[in-house]
Amino acid sequence: SLQLRYRHSRRTSLWRAPLGASERSGTIMCKLVSIVYKPQGALSDPDGYTRHALHEAELLAGYGIKDDAKGGAGDRHLNLMAAETLHELAAEGFCVSAGQMGEQLVLTGVPVDSLPSGARLRIGDTACLQIDIPRTGCAKFERHQGKVRQDAAGRLGVMARVVSGGRITVGDPVTLLPAE
Repeated sequence: SLQLRYRHSRRTSLWRAPLGASERSGTIMCKLVSIVYKPQGALSDPDGYTRHALHEAELLAGYGIKDDAKGGAGDRHLNLMAAETLHELAAEGFCVSAGQMGEQLVLTGVPVDSLPSGARLRIGDTACLQIDIPRTGCAKFERHQGKVRQDAAGRLGVMARVVSGGRITVGDPVTLLPAE
């Protein structure tokens, strides 16, 4: 599994990757690059996921994105994906426009698919997420993508729960928190 050393400064969030993992320094900027949600009462789109892009959102502990029709489902409040993985999937013919892979938050510089269950991430100043399980896709995913879920196996990101709420904004730093 990918082992990352973490280094954080007050102004940036950085992952220290193994030698050769990135250009020159091995340091990768980690940030939130996309937020989408399904507004309460929104009709389902028969040709894709109903998602609306946001520049900022309020995360509610025990729920997910405020006013998101997908929030509050047990311990799985949010679907997280990596921007880098979305680029790979686009090259394979998947529709990766905002929210069309079923994701709600997209992060860059974070190895989302290799985060272990229980790992915690802070987004911005106060919001804290705890990783639950890997996403596996479903029949709706297959219908909308026109591909079987196994084509994206291990690359659909993770499900997470919101343990501490707060306002998040596209561009916010993402920080790996120490294990409790």
